[in-house]
Parts: sequence; structure tokens; C-alpha cells
Amino acid sequence: MGPLSRETWAQRLGAFRASPSTFMAGPEGEDLGRDLLSELRSEKLSEQTKVSLLALSLEYPAQLWPDGTAAEAAATSLLDTLVLLPPRPSALRRPLLLAATTALVAGDALGPTSEASRRLLPLLLCLACSRDLGRCFGPASEQRPLQATACECLRELESCKPGLLGGCLGLLRGLLGQEGPVQPLSLLLALALRNALVIQAKAGAGLQGMLMAADTPSGGDPWNWALAEEGDTHLQPQAPSWPPAVEEECGLAVLEPSPEEARELRAAVAQLLDTSYLLTPVAQAQLLWLLGWALRGLRGQPPVFFKPQLVRLLGTAQLTLLHAVLALKAAFGEALFTAQDEALLLRRLTVAAQHPALPLPAHLFYLHCLLSFPENWPLGPMGEEAAPLLLGPQMGHGLVPSLLHDPMALLARLHLLCLLCVEDEEKGQERSPQHYLEELLAGLRQRAALDGGPRASATLCFQASYLVVRCLATQPTVLTPLTHGLARLYHARPALAPHFVDLLNRVGPELGEPLRVALRQEVVSQPGRDEALRWHLQILAKVADGDALSATLGFLGAAAAHCTDWGLQQALLGVCRALLRAGAGDGLADLLQALARQWEDPDGRDHARLYYILLAHLSGPKLGMALGPSPAAPTLASSLVAENQGFAAVLMVQEAPAPIRLSVGPRGVAGAGPVLQLQLEVLEPVFSLELRFRVQGQLYAPLEAVHVPCLCPGRPCRPLLLSLQPRRPAPTRLDVRALYTTPTGLTCHAHLPPLPVNFADLFLPFPQAPEGDKLGFFEALWDSCLPKGAESRLWCPLGPQGLEALVSRHLEPFVVVAQPPTSYLVAIRLPPDSRLLLRLEVAQAGGVPVAFRTDDWTVLPLAGDYLRGLSATV
Repeated sequence: MGPLSRETWAQRLGAFRASPSTFMAGPEGEDLGRDLLSELRSEKLSEQTKVSLLALSLEYPAQLWPDGTAAEAAATSLLDTLVLLPPRPSALRRPLLLAATTALVAGDALGPTSEASRRLLPLLLCLACSRDLGRCFGPASEQRPLQATACECLRELESCKPGLLGGCLGLLRGLLGQEGPVQPLSLLLALALRNALVIQAKAGAGLQGMLMAADTPSGGDPWNWALAEEGDTHLQPQAPSWPPAVEEECGLAVLEPSPEEARELRAAVAQLLDTSYLLTPVAQAQLLWLLGWALRGLRGQPPVFFKPQLVRLLGTAQLTLLHAVLALKAAFGEALFTAQDEALLLRRLTVAAQHPALPLPAHLFYLHCLLSFPENWPLGPMGEEAAPLLLGPQMGHGLVPSLLHDPMALLARLHLLCLLCVEDEEKGQERSPQHYLEELLAGLRQRAALDGGPRASATLCFQASYLVVRCLATQPTVLTPLTHGLARLYHARPALAPHFVDLLNRVGPELGEPLRVALRQEVVSQPGRDEALRWHLQILAKVADGDALSATLGFLGAAAAHCTDWGLQQALLGVCRALLRAGAGDGLADLLQALARQWEDPDGRDHARLYYILLAHLSGPKLGMALGPSPAAPTLASSLVAENQGFAAVLMVQEAPAPIRLSVGPRGVAGAGPVLQLQLEVLEPVFSLELRFRVQGQLYAPLEAVHVPCLCPGRPCRPLLLSLQPRRPAPTRLDVRALYTTPTGLTCHAHLPPLPVNFADLFLPFPQAPEGDKLGFFEALWDSCLPKGAESRLWCPLGPQGLEALVSRHLEPFVVVAQPPTSYLVAIRLPPDSRLLLRLEVAQAGGVPVAFRTDDWTVLPLAGDYLRGLSATV
């Protein structure tokens, strides 16, 4: 295949980026990598297009070179392309280096036996050393960017093969003292030094003169593959946290460098730190993190190297550098930070967190630093949450949360306030932390109790309550008013029942038990007939137990008469099931018998009868096993019962393929509104069928369900009438769900194909026009459409049967004045309050001109489409 054009490549790259896996599985996927490498040498493509191709290889190397062999061949081809570039400046050299490095790393082809590795590594080292490689590597102006790119490539290789550059530490130290890109060289040396120290410590070996300055690595081999193999075994990938402080886990404490090695190590670290101010803040933070990890725990090496940096960094406004300082404090503690340093750093974090113009991410960062502040001498056990000792109530007064704060900032400040409450020695005082905490929780509950209030306010209230319980679970002076406040919140707004259930699922018994009692008392004291009944039943299903059984059964008995729909009945049965598990006795049996007699819905009646049979015939342990969750199957979210091997098939509403065919029958115009005639066919007997309809969009009012007691194959079923309530005269589609019972007693639900509601299904006739003045009646309607409405004309093609057949088949119920076969005047009423008037004039060869008016201009395109489609159906 010849070279591809720029437009063709743009299309292929677009298709690949849209779905790489789909493209690679297609017919063009196999050749994409080969074509990309070939086109990089083509002279017909511009450098900009080639850079785009190389960017693709950097983003998706695993897809383009899926195995080591393909990655090796790709890296070799990329290096050949790099060598063949002309000596003039080119934008391809740096992307080619990056692409070759990425291909070897992503394909796991980097190794001592790889020919591409043996070519790439010396090339990168020579470029990093700024050695003259000839004119093929561009003019002198391009050498410094190439040197920086080579350092980045070497750093990537060292990250993937820790210890690979262990033999080049002396060479890299020498390069850092020369003119060159400081940041890439500093980060490369720091990473190689950290990896070499950790690997040698793990292996129990010394530095072995690695830091001695040299023009070339010892032994003539620039790559320490043996050390890299040790790194693969011992060194974990980098993580944004410090390793454990325990010496055995850290692995560095066993390394005792000799005096000469210690002197060289101090010189190398000092050299890196002296040039760190030239780096960007992010690079400085990375450098400090690497050096801190490398030096942590080395015997005889106090972290005094970092002391001069603290003078510069303690007052920094860069969050990355401040995070690096805190990381050093967590690593070295009092060995590096005095008590005065700790107090200064804590005060700075506290003041910064109170700045009114602080962006939210920075605000959260400062609060997180205060919550996780690494103290020199923490009093509690390792890992226990506690406020810093120096952060007393007086200093933390400015960090008290307010209802005006952003939700995330409020929760972070509340967390800090809870930790201060643990150490509070003035509980109950006017300005104590607990006093502020109770005021804040009361304000959050007040906002959440507003009827129709935003959901975010309720969510924030429960998040705050959970945080308080988690931090102050042993503080009854806090939990008692919190319990009473939550009970009052439920009384004010029962619709928050799902939030209460979620809170009960997450908190421990310290709040869970008293809150269950308070909510149960609140529910059973309510009438069982109000609009919040479903929320009361949801709460009772969670909190009902053997206590206060008579009050609970009394509430359920009063509520049973008001559970008229399927959902409420299942919610009440869920409460009965909870009482069954709790061991309720005769009172529950009487209630279940009453439900089985009282309810008309067969599903609820059958389940009530089944629960009664289980209660009457099974002992407590067996009843618990029958109703409890099965360890062999996942629990399903159902209000009836949990998943159980023996009873799931009987008690669960199961999804199954529907043995039902539903279609729209002939259109009728009887009635005050539009009605769909539905035709049903079944492939097997179906009982208690309920069809539920959902209108797509907001153009129609909700539709009522249709019920059919029994259907059998081969027996004709009368058409079902479904009344439509359009809010705008427009076609739509109805999603249909079927709930039914099979002959074996299973309750199933299924999704049926959607039903179309066409524009013509909405047509309604006008009231009977007065005899003798039908033309005047139509003309009055015609004139009333303007100027509010709109008018249009179109050509309606006719079939072979002509105009009279078209009208008699589609428009006859709506004809006001007819002069067959020449002209017809048609008046159509469109719900809720629109009209469509048609003048079908004298038919001509092949069609008929139609003039039509409407008082709703949005009907025009729908009417036009309808008229154009009439001829196809004649």
C-alpha cells in the first residue's frame, strides 16, 4: 500500500482514539503500528503530522506494540529513523527518543539481551552528558533540549528498572556541576541515589564507591543490570507516602556507610540541595521526598542536610513545598524540627486555613494538614486520631465550622472540632468546643427539616452526624442530644427515612441502639393513614424488634387499611418479616391472618398467608434460617425477603422473558380524550397481569396501570383501552413493564417492547356542527386560527385510488364539509386545546394541494409529515 495522505491519517487516528480496542480488533488494527513506523520516514508527510503519530505511540504503546517482540522491533525502527534525520533543526528528535523509551518500557523489552536497549541506553547517556554525536543529532541550539529529554528518558528507565543507573552516580554528580539542565539532572541523580541506597541496604552491601566522581562508569559498562535485578526483587514502586518507621520494614537502618562513603554521600546530598532553589516547586517537592526517603534511618547520618532548607521553606506559599516540609517532619520528627519549629509550622497552618480569600482546594489542604499534623511526641498510640497538642481551643477558635462554609470545608472543620471536643476540659461552658458542636448540629438539622429543601442540606446533616458519632462514640454528653435531635428531625420531615436507614447501617451501637428506640417511638405515635406512611414503614422495617411489640402491631393494624397499592403492601410485609426474625408471637399471627383476608391484591395476600404458615409451623431457629440471607448467594435488594435458597423462587419478584405480546390496535375516536386500543396475546397462561406505562419525556401526564385478571393462549382478549393525557400535541413512545404471576406461583416482571404513539392517535373530532351551516362553522374555525397560529400549504401525493379513498380511510370522522370527489373541509381537535384545519382542494394529476391552518405553530411540521405519509398507506 502506498503512502497515506494527511486526511487519511487524520481519519484513522480519530477512529483509533474513539475506541482503541475496537479499532485494533478491526481489519486496519493489525497494520496500524507498522504503517505508523513506515510513515515516519516518508517525505510526503509534514513534521507536524509525524509528531501527531509519535504522540499516538506515546499514549497507546501497549495497544500498538502488545508484546516484547513488537516493542523491540518498534524501538529499533524508531532509533533508525532518529539516526536518518537530516542535520537541520527538527521537531522529531525529542519525540523519537521518548517514543523509543516508551516502547521498550511498555513492552517489557528492556534488558541486557535487547539489541534496542544496547543502542538506546548509550545514546541517552551520551546525550545527557552533552557529548558530540555528530551532525545527525542536530545543530548546537538543539543540544540542550535534547539533553533534558535524555535525562527524562533515563529517569523513566530508572523508575521502571530501579538500580539500573547505580553505576552512573559518580558520572551524574559530575554532570550536575557543569552547565546543563539543572532540574532533569537533579531529579535523575536523586532517584538513582535513592534506589541505590535502598537496594544496597536490602542486600546488606555498602555503597562500594558508587558516588566517586568518574568520567565513565567502572568496568566500562554503564548499566548495572545486576543491581536492577535486585531492585525488581526488593524495591517497591514509589508511593506518595513514607515507608514505615520500623527499622526492619524500612530496610535502611542496616546500611552503615564507611567514613569515606558517608563523606561522599553528604557531598552529593548537599550538592542536590544547594541547587534545589533553581527547580520548580513541584520538582523541589519531589527532590526533597526522594532524598528524605533515601536518608531516613541511615546510621550516623543525621538529617542536618535539610536544616538550611527549612529556613527557606517554612515561609513558602507553595502548597507542594509545604507538603514536602510536613513529609520531612513525619520522617525525622524532633531530629530535624525543634519545638519552636513545630509551633511555628502549626500556627502558620492555622492562620492560613482561616484566610477568607483562600480557594477551596487550598483551604481543604490546610485543614487536612492540621488533621494529620505529624507531632514530635504524640501522646496517643500510633494511628489514633487526635488534635495536635499545641492546637488548643483558643488557637482553634478561628477554625470553628459555620453553616456558611462550603460542605467539604464544613466537614473538615467539624472533624477538627470533634477532635478538640475529646480533649475539652470545659465541657458545657459557653464557649467550649462542645457548645459550638451542638449549635452547628442544631443548625444543620434545622436546614434539613425544611419541607422541600435541597437534598444537599439533608445529606450534609447526616454526613456531619456520622462524623460526630465516629469521633465521639465514647462521649454520652454528645450522643444523647444528637439522638433526640435526629428523632425530632424525622418527626419534622419523614421523607428523610432513607438517610436514617443508611445512618443506622453505618454507625455502631453507641448511637444505633438509642436511635432505633427513638425512631420506633416516633413512628408508632404517628397515625397510620397520613401521606408519610411509606416512610414510617421503611423505618419500622429497620428498627422493629421484640420491644414495644404491642405498639408496633397496633400501628401496623391501623396502617393495613390504608395500604391500597402494591408498594405500601410490600413495605408493610417487610415490617412483618422483621418482626418474624425478632421472634414476635401471637399478635403478629393475628395481624397476618387479617392481612390475608383484607387485602384484595393476590400478591400481598399470598405473602401474608405464607408468612403466617411459616410462623405457625417453624420454630425460632428454623424460621430465622428460612428468612435469613443465604451465604451461598448474594443478597438481593427487595422489600419482601432476603435471598434464600429454599424460598427465593417463591417470595422474590423475578425478572423473566415475557410470554406476552402487546400491540396497538385500530384507532378509535370515541370518548373525551385520545385512547389507545391495546391488543394482548400470551404464549402461556398468565394471572394477575399488571401493565405499567411510562411516558418518555414530559409531554404527557403519567398513565395509570392496566390490570387483567387472567389470560390464556388461544382465548381472545377484549381490547384494553389506555387513556392518554397529552400536555402538548406531539407523538411519543411508551415504555411498558409487565408484572404477572405464572401457573407455578412465581411472581415475575418483564420489559416489553415500547409502544409508539403517533400524531394521528391524538386526533379528536369537533362537536357536531349545526345542521345547515356546516360551512359557516368551518369558516369560523378557520378564521379563529389567525393571527395567533400559522398557515401553510403543501402538495400531498395520491395513490392510485384517488382522493376519496384517502379521505375515507384516514380523515372521515373529522370531515365537516364534503363535496366528493372534488374537495373536503376537515376539522381536527388536538388535546389539550389545539386545532388543525385542512382544505383538500380539487385533485390533480398525481396529487392534491392542501391548505391547512392551526392555532399552534409547533403543530405545523407534525401535520406536514403526517399529510406526506398518507399516500404511502392508501
